[in-house]
Amino acid sequence: MAKEIKKTEEKPRFSFVFTKTNYIIMGIGLVLLALGYILLAGGGSDDPNVFNYEMFNTRRLYVAPILIILGLIAEVVAIMYKPKEQ
Repeated sequence: MAKEIKKTEEKPRFSFVFTKTNYIIMGIGLVLLALGYILLAGGGSDDPNVFNYEMFNTRRLYVAPILIILGLIAEVVAIMYKPKEQ
């Protein structure tokens, strides 16, 4: 007759979706985003009749947007990163 194969029941293990490395990359991305938005802030004028050229300095036009883009890229990398299986 047919032999019965005994199945061992395995309990499902709890595991996080992301590893420690993912969270570190996410933290770096959040810091870059926060720094970019902080550098982007300000530059307005108290008097609406006076134009303030401070709004068009290098920090607001180049540095802040680059930091924001790098932060967004870091967040995407953190979500997509999968460590090698051992």
